[in-house]
Amino acid sequence: MSPSSVRSGNNSPRDYAEIGAAFLIVVGILYALAQFDWLPKQLGVSDSMSYGIVFVIGLVASVSSCVAVTGGLLVAVAAKYNEAAASLTPAQRMKPHFFFNAGRIVSYTLLGGAIGALGSALTLSPQINGVLTIGASAVMILLGLQMLHLFPSLTRFLPTMPKRIGHAIHDLAERDANGGAFFLGAATFFLPCGFTQALQLYVLAKGSFIIGALTMLAFSLGTLPALLSLSAMSSLANGGFQRHFLKFAGAAVIVLGIANIQFGLVLTDRDMRAETVPATPTRADPASAGEKQIAAMRIDGLSYLPHQFTVKQGVPVEWRIDARDADGCGRVLIAPRLGIRRLLSDQNTTTIAFTPTEPGEYGFNCGMGMMTPGSKFIVVPYTRG
Repeated sequence: MSPSSVRSGNNSPRDYAEIGAAFLIVVGILYALAQFDWLPKQLGVSDSMSYGIVFVIGLVASVSSCVAVTGGLLVAVAAKYNEAAASLTPAQRMKPHFFFNAGRIVSYTLLGGAIGALGSALTLSPQINGVLTIGASAVMILLGLQMLHLFPSLTRFLPTMPKRIGHAIHDLAERDANGGAFFLGAATFFLPCGFTQALQLYVLAKGSFIIGALTMLAFSLGTLPALLSLSAMSSLANGGFQRHFLKFAGAAVIVLGIANIQFGLVLTDRDMRAETVPATPTRADPASAGEKQIAAMRIDGLSYLPHQFTVKQGVPVEWRIDARDADGCGRVLIAPRLGIRRLLSDQNTTTIAFTPTEPGEYGFNCGMGMMTPGSKFIVVPYTRG
């Protein structure tokens, strides 16, 4: 992008051609990754793990689905900061990235310990996760548009940098920028990620502050190499490479933001909301003694097979789930209206028992909303024929 284009906020025909090519490359890469199974996907979370294994899980997470939100947000914010801090040296521009990752490590350690000690009171509902996903994705899209100098009128919805911080950046007084990066990194603990949620359930079951803190510390350290690599690419690039990298990064941030909004909408769907079940009794006949309904489901990649079940009200259900071939967040199962939040076994069939008390539709999905849309139990009134 030419200097004159940047100053005016407009793109030249060559800029638009390069932006279009960047979008095609990003979509092509994502399609290839999906078709050829090139991303690591197994969670590997078991009942008892060494901290070394948890570190490896962090390495895997940082190059798979978790990078879609955290990495995309980091690249977008980094590009915005770098543009405002053009007079800084590459080493000085890396400073906020170190604070961002320091914030992640501190928050993962402390909040991981808190979840281990205090339990599920510190875990977020699927609906809140969905709102956070949509909010973070919207910010990513707006920042991506700003990086590409597209639809400048939309970027007025972005929060503007206070003048005092802008002056501080240009004067090399970076304390405000670094503090903001630290708290932004700390907040990523609450962004939905299948690996993070699986480990949250793991430490929740352990009931120990020390185990929770050390587990999430090892995980956050495992994500560090990939995030620092992203930081280095976005901060140390210059000249023609920087121009092309920013266009590619802007296109990637927008595409990932759009995809994540879809997942957030799944989590905020009516069937996933933890609504209060009416206490009024129904006319349904009681189940016979010993009667049981079997719901067998297999998880293949990011698909539930089958993904919908019709069951009778008041009759116990035995939900048998084979998650040995699950990918990504597929081993984290959440059905809020049924009171279910489980980490599924990758070795054996997981059996979940519940009794539906009221007719209606009860949705389920993974903690990121990435599984088969419309997955649910349909509970019908029980009438003895």
